[in-house]
Order: sequence, then C-alpha cells, then structure tokens
Amino acid sequence: MGRTVGIGIQDFKTVIENDYFYVDKTSFLKEWWESGDSVTLITRPRRFGKTLTMSMVERFFSIKYAGEGELFEQLSIWQEEKYRALQGSYPVISLSFANIKERDYQAARYRICQLLVNLYSKYSYLKDSDVLTENDKKYFDRITIDMNDGDATLALYQLSDFLFRYYGKKVIILLDEYDTPMQEAYVDGFWEDLAAFTRSLFNATLKTNPWLERAIMTGITRVSKESVFSDLNNLKVISTTSEEYAESFGFTEKEVFAALDEYGLEGKKREVKEWYDGFSFGSKTEIYNPWSILNYLDTGKLSAYWANTSSNSLAGKLIRESDKNIKQDFERLLQGETITVVIDEQIVYNQLTTKKNAIWSLLLASGYLKVNGTEFVERTGLTSYHLALTNKEVRIMFENIVRDWFSENSAAYNDFIKALLTDDVKAMNRYMNQVAMVSFSYFDTGKNPSAEEPERFYHGFVLGLMVELADSYVLTSNRESGFGRYDIMLEPREKNGKGIIIEFKVQDEDEKELSETVEEALTQIERKKYAVMLEEKGIRDIRKYGFAFCGKKVLIGAR
Repeated sequence: MGRTVGIGIQDFKTVIENDYFYVDKTSFLKEWWESGDSVTLITRPRRFGKTLTMSMVERFFSIKYAGEGELFEQLSIWQEEKYRALQGSYPVISLSFANIKERDYQAARYRICQLLVNLYSKYSYLKDSDVLTENDKKYFDRITIDMNDGDATLALYQLSDFLFRYYGKKVIILLDEYDTPMQEAYVDGFWEDLAAFTRSLFNATLKTNPWLERAIMTGITRVSKESVFSDLNNLKVISTTSEEYAESFGFTEKEVFAALDEYGLEGKKREVKEWYDGFSFGSKTEIYNPWSILNYLDTGKLSAYWANTSSNSLAGKLIRESDKNIKQDFERLLQGETITVVIDEQIVYNQLTTKKNAIWSLLLASGYLKVNGTEFVERTGLTSYHLALTNKEVRIMFENIVRDWFSENSAAYNDFIKALLTDDVKAMNRYMNQVAMVSFSYFDTGKNPSAEEPERFYHGFVLGLMVELADSYVLTSNRESGFGRYDIMLEPREKNGKGIIIEFKVQDEDEKELSETVEEALTQIERKKYAVMLEEKGIRDIRKYGFAFCGKKVLIGAR
C-alpha cells in the first residue's frame, strides 16, 4: 500500500511529518547554495513544485526553524555535515504573489501592500529591540495598507537592514510566483502601471540591498529585464532551456515509474506517459508534471488534472486574438505536427500581440509546448526550436479552449456543424450568420478593430471545425493542392466518407452582390483543382463551398 497522497499541500513540514508521498528534491539546496548566485530567478510551469521548494528552502535555512533538522534527517541533503551545519542559520524573508490576481492596478497594489504589512507584523519584535532607532520605528509604523509608493517599494530593503542588525547576518529573500500579478495586469490592461511599481520594488530589494545574502524568485515566465529588472546585473535566470536544476522541479520518468510500482499501478506506465510526459528542462527530457501524477496516484483515473487547475485565460486570449498565421500554426500543433520558430525567452508583454514568436515563447515557458529539437543558425546567431504540444492532457485543454470560443452561441454553432454535414446550405447560411454576429468581435478585442478582424474570426472558426469534427475528419487549411492553396479541406476518416472543400472570399469592391463573391470562390476551387488531393486518395464524393463575407454578413454557396 502506497503512502498517503496529500493533494495541494505546499508546506514542506506538513508533507514530511505526515509521511505523505514525497519525492526527495533536497539536492536543490546543495546545487543552489554551491552556485554562489546572488539572485536566482527560476521559471517553471504552474503546479511544478515551486511553492513546496520555496517552503523547503525556508525550513532549511531560516533562523526561525533552527533546531528542526529532523525534518531533513531521512533526505539526501542531511548526508553532508557541511549542510547540516547550515540548517537554521540565516534570517529569511519569504512572501508569495501567487494570490494577487486582481482586475485593476489599485487593487493589485493594495494586495501587495497587504502582503508587506502582514510580513512586517511577523517581525514586530524588532520594534522592541534596541537595534532600531526612533526613525526606524517611525518607518516601521508607516508600513500600512495605504502607504505611499516610496515606503512600499523600500519595504523589503528596510526589513533586510533591520534583520541584519538584529541577527548580525545578511538575509535570504524568497519571492514565490513573482509574475502572477503581471500576467493578470496584461490580460486586464494595467501592465504599465504595475511594471513601474514592481520595477522599483525589485530594484531596491535585489540590486541596491547591501544586506542581501541570496535571493530566489520563482515564476512561470521570464519577464523582460527592461520591463521589471532594469539594471539588475546580479540576476541569474534559470529558464526551461537551462541545464541548472533540471531535475529539481517536476518528476523524472524513473521517479514516476517507481511511484506507480509503489501504488500497484505498474501496468499503467504507457498510458501515464502518453498523458503526462513531455516536459523538458535543458537537455533533460521525459519530465512529468507532478500535479497530475499526484492526482492519478490518488484516484487511479486518467484525467486532465494539470490543465484544469487554471483558467488558462492568457493562453486562450493570445491564440483567439492572433492573426491567421498563428492560428494556422496552432492547427498544425493540434494535429500532432511540429512548428519551427525562433524563441526569445524574455517575455515582453506589450509585444505579445505584435510579435509572432512572443506567443510561442510564452506557451513554451508555461508548459503548453515541448521542444522536440533545436537548430543553431550560425549566420544569424539564432536558435530555432521545433515545438509540439506537450502531451495528451495539454491537447485536450486546448480543444476545450477552442470549444469555449463559441460557447455564447453554442446552439447556432452546433446547428451549423449539423447543416454542413447534411449539405443543408439554407440552414448553413442561417446559422453561420448567427455565429458571426455574436462571435466576430470576440476574436479581435482591441480598442480599434483591426483590418484583420474577418481573418481572425474565420481562422478561429476553422480551429472550431477541427476540434468538433476531429473524430470524423482530418482538417487542414492553407495547404497546396492542384494549382494553388485551398482555405479548408476536410478529409473523411471513413473510406467512403464525403470530402469537403471550403474557400473564403472577402467581397471585392467590383462585386456588387455577395452572390458574385460566392461564385468567384467556387470557380477558384474548380479552376485551381483543389479537389485533386482528395481524388488521389480515392474520395469521389466531394462537396465544395464558397463562403463570401462583407463585415459580419456571410453568404454560403455550394457545388
């Protein structure tokens, strides 16, 4: 019988004292300490053990927990006398931004100030000591919810000073999930204000702090240095492509298979690998996400545990509002193919809607994509990454995101699918216009609708078709066939099934009626022999549709 699986427990002491299932990751303590890095930023996908690791670091180094070495006695770090002597030997400041998910700047700033107030409350004993001057005590009292920016951004710097004077040792600072409020700020439109505030906070805490021994920051993304880490030249960044700490977060395949053996699930290794493997850190491949593994050990049921722990709002928003090229690349990913892109691991949030590869960088950092290989181009000095969806769990997550795009008008959308499959052109026109009317602007939510708004909608619509018809059809778009590139082709999985070709056309200024545009779309299908690819596969029943649109108005014709 395997150990009890504690779901969602992020306190190291609770896990060890209760003998809950735990994979020994204390080697991280040694690797980090021996690195000598002043400030370490570690980026890993969500639910990969970052918070539990930070709790472990605090329990190991904090003076507050001196004499509690028994927590580590059965773990690898305790085998070395040097590290046994380090336990409980430093003042540690620990805080987390994980729950700061506010919808506007003032609320986010308020929550950060609230964290700082709570932190100062824990060290209220400093005010009763003789190491603080009267001015220091006045500053201590100014740390309130409504403090000004100057006091707020200096709070961690000043607390480091106070603790250094009290204990006579420099401090270790731990900041977990530093980028959570930043992602929310981007989604909700207050990025610039929050970036300015956190830039001042991080600069004072991590760059100009003479009382800092070491610091660790964790997050999902590596936010660009210019955005929040301006002039921070003592920052060591550990991203998903770095070799350092490659096995410290997530479970290796050896660890997962040992766990399956412990719980009597040794016959499920192949299925577990298909669902949850696929992550890679540096050159270390076959990393599994621990959240799904823990839930599977607990329930014995395969499900999208990790994918369902977050709204995934940013990933969905970026793909939904992206141009046709991003959506077409995403189609290939959903079909199990790879795409090749140049990755810049620094996430510049204000470039996510203008710089194509910034989206793929974010999705890679977030764990939604995996690296299937790299290629260094000496002429440009850039590295191309071959990317694919991480695993089955992630693919299911994205399919659900695409379905949600049409959820507000799901009845009309489902009726359109039925009409398409039964060749009911009249019903197709009725339902497609209803879908377009409701969904059009949803695919382009900028303040000023872009010229690409029709393209964004129609290629999002293509992704919707792909997801809904995946069991019956292989859907491809913008591929070569005959003498050109068709818009959409639906190839039936059944040998005797019906093939479908769809061509989109925007009404030309020379075309007075949408019907003329429909006719031009249908003629193009014939003229460029788009059906050749289906015919070569022995498909004889092929239906051809022309979609003409002018703004949100759609007209569909068929041959």
